[in-house]
This record gives sequence, C-alpha cells and structure tokens, in this order.
Amino acid sequence: MASSYRSYWMALPLLSLIAGCSSAPEPKPPAPKVEAPKPPEPLARVSKVSWGKSNLGQAIDLYTLRNAQGTEVAITNYGATIVSIKTKDRAGKTGEVTLGFDDIAGYMGAQPYFGAIVGRYANRIARGQFELGGLTYQLVTNDGQNHLHGGQKGFDKGIWVATPGADNLRLQYLSRDNEEGYPGNLNTRVTYSLNEDNVLRIDYLATTDRDTHVNLSNHAYFNLAGSGDILGHEVRIDADKFTPVDSGLIPTGDLRPVRGTPFDFTKAVTIGARIEQNDPQLRLGKGYDHNFVLNTSGNGAGPRVAAEVYEPGSGRVLTVATTEPGLQFYTGNSLDGTLKARGGKTVPKRGGFSMETQHFPDSPNKPSFPTTLLKIGAEYRSSTTFRFSVR
Repeated sequence: MASSYRSYWMALPLLSLIAGCSSAPEPKPPAPKVEAPKPPEPLARVSKVSWGKSNLGQAIDLYTLRNAQGTEVAITNYGATIVSIKTKDRAGKTGEVTLGFDDIAGYMGAQPYFGAIVGRYANRIARGQFELGGLTYQLVTNDGQNHLHGGQKGFDKGIWVATPGADNLRLQYLSRDNEEGYPGNLNTRVTYSLNEDNVLRIDYLATTDRDTHVNLSNHAYFNLAGSGDILGHEVRIDADKFTPVDSGLIPTGDLRPVRGTPFDFTKAVTIGARIEQNDPQLRLGKGYDHNFVLNTSGNGAGPRVAAEVYEPGSGRVLTVATTEPGLQFYTGNSLDGTLKARGGKTVPKRGGFSMETQHFPDSPNKPSFPTTLLKIGAEYRSSTTFRFSVR
C-alpha cells in the first residue's frame, strides 16, 4: 500500500507536466500574406499593327502614339501619313478631328493628300521648272501646267522606313536623284512625337548630295467638330500679309497687306464669314487656298505660334506653331460632297481645313521669297507643332 502511494506521488510531477502541456493553447496559424495591389499596366506609348500591302507588295504598317490624357495619333509608313487624331472635347469625350480613310486602299486611290507628308516641294512650282547652277530642271507637271506637292509620285506615295521610339515615330525616305525631275539624292527624316500636353510635334530633317530645292509640309485636314463643314470654326493667323496668286494659283510675287480684305485673320473670325465674298482672290482659289506671310518664324529659336483655331460647339482649340515663314491656309475647296472617307461617310463640301506650314509657293522662281535651296553639306531642318486643348 505504501509502495502504491509512493509511486503515485512520484508520478504527480510528470502528470502535472503532461496536463499542463495538453491544456496549453494551440499555436495560431500565420496570418495570410497580403500582397499590395499591382499597379495598372503602363499605357503603351507607341504600338504597331500590320495594315496591308502596297500595290507592289510592300508591307504597310499602322503606328499609334498615345498619351495618358487620352489623345491618340495614328500614322502609317505609307506617305508618312497621319491617318487619325483623336482628342477630347469640352465634355471630356474623345473624338476624331481629322479626315481620313478606314484602310490603306483609300490612301492608295485618288484622294486629296489626307494627312500626308508632301514633298519634295510642298505647294506649287510654276510650269514645273526652275534654274539651278546654270541648268533648267523640268519637273513632272500634275496640276495643269504646274507642279504640285512633289508630282505624280511625291513623298505622299512613298513607303517610308519606320522606327518607333518611346514616345515618337521616326520615318525615313530616300528620294533618288531625278525622282520627279529633282536633282540629287535627298535623304529625308520626319519624326512625329506626342507629349502629355497634347502637343503633336513634327520635326523634318533632310540632306542632299547635289544642290536642290526642298519644301516639306504635312497636309492633314482638320475638323474640330468631328463632322459637318468647317465654316463655323474661328481662325486667327498671325500674318499681316499674304501672297496673292494668278489663275494657276501661282504667287504673283507681291506681298499684299491683309488689312481691309477677306484675308485679315489677325483677329479671330469664322471661316464662313467672308469666304463667299466677291473677291478676286477668293474666286481664283474657290475659297481660301493662299500662303500667309507669318509675322514671326522660329529662326532657330524653336516653333512660334502662327495660328489658332477654335470650334465653339466642341470647345476644341488647335494651336499651330512653326519655324517656317509661311502657312498655306486651305479650306478644302476641292471637297465637293462626293468623296467617301472614314466609316463610308461622304465628306461634305468644305468638310476640313489645312494649315500647311511651309516656305512660300514657287520660291525657286521668286528670288525675293525666302529661299528653299538646300546645298551639299547643309541640312534642311523644320519643326511644326499642333497643340490640342479645350476652351
């Protein structure tokens, strides 16, 4: 009996230890790891899709530049052409503000240079001729007896080599010696860039191995309302003079004051306010199709504001700045309501306007105009910006 009691008391510490262990709280499982939410994928600044082939089987691509504000600019390597610009209106709704086509077939057909880079010489050269170095050069004539926008196969019909960057698209084109009658192999580079201030910038660079004439521009047609005609757009152009033209729309050589004429846009006025006036110059152009002599140009200091366009319905504003001395203001006078464009819709009469920053038309034959001569060893440089905002 004593032996049983002794065994019992000796076992108590062990029993207590076991009891203590069995009554201890079970360890809590580790808290689940909470991962921070992943940030949204960054917006692709430049994207690329295949857009078909040319008539000669060359690959044509479509590139889109985007910014965080919702502005999009689509460009194809066919003609270094702006296919589309989408930007917000006063209500924050994004919409199209240029004229164009849904596919490459529209651009390869007969059409009025929608969005294209035009060259080697933008605008007109009288009789398609100029003298240089004691020689007379005969260019292709494709506008009556005159040469227009580079001829039958200008830069607008070339396949450019495209190189996308982080926020830009660089396109290069080699215009070979005697192409459309021009002397020299001209290496041309055009760079489109889009920033977060909704500024689309176009930088031009060209070099040549023979003296030649160069005048490059972009021929985008804008409609800030997105549809209808452009007669209600309000336009201001910083130009006190313009270059009057003859019946072939070739400048006479004069620099005529705009004051007291329908060409006075020094203060904002709607396009439709005076376009139908019985003015000899308006009759010749069938509307506005004239070069304005800008009061200031960049002169190496960067683009300076040349024009501003405001569309009251949408609230959109287009501000044009350039290093060029001239601006061809064109009110889509050839748009007569028969051309079918984006969405299969017919473009109405005067459904778009162009602001072609440039040197003056027929400068090779007008020694008093700013020269367009590019010499061996020199560089042609030009910059233009289109800024989109709302009011």
